[in-house]
Amino acid sequence: MSEIRLTAWVRGHVQGVGFRWWVRARALELGLAGAATNLADGRVEVVAEGPRERCERLLAMLRSGETPGRVESVVERWTNSGGSYSGFVER
Repeated sequence: MSEIRLTAWVRGHVQGVGFRWWVRARALELGLAGAATNLADGRVEVVAEGPRERCERLLAMLRSGETPGRVESVVERWTNSGGSYSGFVER
């Protein structure tokens, strides 16, 4: 399977509610590497690298309505994997 990078910007009530921890746990369950980062405008940026099918599963989880807090929208971008992550971190 070829590696790909998903970058997703999640808007809503997603800071201070355990959202990044939840994303990290789901990403690690899927075997993805990357990071979940709080942005100054209140969004969370999720970067995940791995097989496309697993990244798509994470994206579906972000949109599922079953996350901590409240997700109002998710904007995604797909690019080639940079291979710059090992593990998954919260920032």
